[in-house]
Amino acid sequence: MSKKKGTRAERELLHLFWDNGFAVTRTAGSGSITIPSCDLLAGKNGKTLAVECKFIKNSIYIKEERINELREFSEKFGAEPWFGIKVMNKGWFFLPLDKVEKSKGSNYIISHDIAKRKGVNFDNLILDLEK
Repeated sequence: MSKKKGTRAERELLHLFWDNGFAVTRTAGSGSITIPSCDLLAGKNGKTLAVECKFIKNSIYIKEERINELREFSEKFGAEPWFGIKVMNKGWFFLPLDKVEKSKGSNYIISHDIAKRKGVNFDNLILDLEK
């Protein structure tokens, strides 16, 4: 997928969080700086999410280094690490970092099937966070 589509997806998710009462900020260029970061930070009622956004058609491989960076950033910030996956023509799914599956090599994989099976959609994420 193109960088442009990924940026558009990040901005779309930023507005979804904001429209549902969350404070949210986007870190432009988060994948291209040398220190651990995330794409979005969203918080409400004392709960903070560090969200790495991905726009996919079917699946995406993620380097172990990126997983470790999201974990490190989240621990230092005191946020829950999540992947927000926008699946083309299917909507948003959210997968906590600990549910991302390892591929046969050293990378990790996120697919529509994995996100649907192990994650939640946006509405359910919001409901879970508001408990």
